[in-house]
Amino acid sequence: MAEADAPENTAGPAHQPENHPEHQNTHGPAHRTECRTEYRMAELAGLAGITVRTLRFYRERKLIPPPRREGRIAWYDDHHLARLRTISALLERGHTLNGIAELAEAFDNGRDVADLLGLGAPTEETPVRLTPEELADRFGPDATPENLAASMDLGYLGTDGEQIVHISRGLLDASAALVQEGIPLSAVLAAGRRVRDHADALAEIFTDVLLTHAPQADPTRLRPLARRVVEAELSLAMDRQLGRWRTS
Repeated sequence: MAEADAPENTAGPAHQPENHPEHQNTHGPAHRTECRTEYRMAELAGLAGITVRTLRFYRERKLIPPPRREGRIAWYDDHHLARLRTISALLERGHTLNGIAELAEAFDNGRDVADLLGLGAPTEETPVRLTPEELADRFGPDATPENLAASMDLGYLGTDGEQIVHISRGLLDASAALVQEGIPLSAVLAAGRRVRDHADALAEIFTDVLLTHAPQADPTRLRPLARRVVEAELSLAMDRQLGRWRTS
């Protein structure tokens, strides 16, 4: 496919002067600038295990971000390499290019991890870093752009470079287990949004109790007690609901 912009090198060496035509270069090592490694098109394609033609096609489909340009020379970096490896991994898992393009758009426009963590890292939950292909492995065909966007909107997922950060290993494992039981991820996320509303209300109740009646107490010591009350009440409520379901 023909490029609409200036021609890119398909087999060039490290950094050349701006007026040096790319198509006259021979293959060589990567270029390092400001502690970053940058690659010409042919070298990037070779590292990613694809052809230059495929790389051009991915770029035209906007599956990867544009390269940095220096005169007539286009420089790609490790973020491009990671994205290409992700595309290959998702294709191997049965995703279509259209689906990958939509995932890439959701990924690029997603919440930054700093916004996800807000006031700071969770005190009792452990965030988990995942590649897009690891997320696809956990949720299979349910790893859709719509579910990815819903997870980001809910505050479960954020992005950090080419990685995805889930706010809680416990929530991630529970969501994956529910999906494996046959519950659609969209339903799991919808339930999670409802649970979030109730959890915020419960947290407000216990915070008010602590601030009103034990303002000098250590919250980290009393917090597990609140959690124990919620777990016990939820267990009893599940007994009641399941009992009604069995007798209906």
